[in-house]
Amino acid sequence: MKQKSKKTNKKGYIAFIIIIIMILLYAIYIVYNLAIKPTNTFIIENGKLSSEESLQGYIIRDETVLKGENYKNGMVQIKTEGEKVAKGEAIFRYYTAGESDLIKKIQELDIKIQEAWEKEETTLPADVKILEQQIETKLNDIYHINDLQKIKEYKKDLDSYINKKAKIAGEKSPTGSYLKTLIEERSQYENELNSNSNDLTATRSGVVSYRVDGLEEVLTPSSFASLSKKMLEDLNLKTGQIVSTNEESGKIIDNFSCYIACILENKTIEEQGIKVGNKLKIRLANNQEIEAEIVYLAQDSKEESVLVFKLQNYVEELINYRKISFDIIWWDVSGWKVPNEAIKQESEDLLYVIRRKVGFTDKIYIKVLKQTEKYSIITNYDEGKELLEKGVPQEEIKYRKKISLYDEIQL
Repeated sequence: MKQKSKKTNKKGYIAFIIIIIMILLYAIYIVYNLAIKPTNTFIIENGKLSSEESLQGYIIRDETVLKGENYKNGMVQIKTEGEKVAKGEAIFRYYTAGESDLIKKIQELDIKIQEAWEKEETTLPADVKILEQQIETKLNDIYHINDLQKIKEYKKDLDSYINKKAKIAGEKSPTGSYLKTLIEERSQYENELNSNSNDLTATRSGVVSYRVDGLEEVLTPSSFASLSKKMLEDLNLKTGQIVSTNEESGKIIDNFSCYIACILENKTIEEQGIKVGNKLKIRLANNQEIEAEIVYLAQDSKEESVLVFKLQNYVEELINYRKISFDIIWWDVSGWKVPNEAIKQESEDLLYVIRRKVGFTDKIYIKVLKQTEKYSIITNYDEGKELLEKGVPQEEIKYRKKISLYDEIQL
């Protein structure tokens, strides 16, 4: 019995040695093949691909300009820039003739009020502290800009903050104080001005703006047919420039929608399949992405066409501009991102990748959702019917494997 047991153990030991030798030989074979013919691989991960184009566009709005007969006398804003109003509300007023002296007196008082404020010691209420922070922020910003128009805008904001601050200080000052006396004197002049002025009211609901540039009747939603490359270029507008505040008129803007007109190559229009009614995304200069709809498309020349987008978001933020730079995002797709060199072609419309797993390789059919010059977003075939229609044998479909996240594929 002992002899038989020894023979059995010996056979088991020999079998174990043979298995170890086979594993070593296989490992040597794999290393040898990699050394002779190394294989580059890629790990499948989630990614995103997009097709974009940078353009310059012209802002078109539904705008109604308000301007009265006394515009040369000067104006005072009742509603501030960007404020929403209903039809019939007073927007701004003109001063009547002969009021220049009153305006001059008010300006002189503003200086005295500021000087008195700096000398008078009062406890600062919360709203004054907020105004001081706004003033400090504007002063810091103004040191870092070179645009003359922006500097003017900042100065107007500063004057407004300082006046509000002084008025609050006057209200908090004790009766009979110098500062309170100045504030009361200024209020009397203001009341005298306002009593002799005429108000201009909103003829429609919308958003108030004093950035009137004379193009309100040129770039309108009803004049798309008049748009052309030459017409837009002849406007001589600077990209990104803030429209100046007008001192003689104001306007009411439709705050529910606006439009961006641009010039696009006909080649791109054909490649992207652009049609009226298509919806896509555009990216503004501040990286804000918003939905847009193509509402107008007309050929301008053999090479280019006029394209108009409609926006229903971010409308009020574009009031300051007439010409902007932006990106059209024709499409963006997320999914399994792989290099194009990893995708093999079996036939005209049948693609696959080679997956490597524990030394073995598998041929896996895939669909390409979107492709750029270097990368593709791929996915598996959900149904075997599609593969059958492409000529893949039923038996191969039955035992087919699918690609997964973090799989290693061969390049």
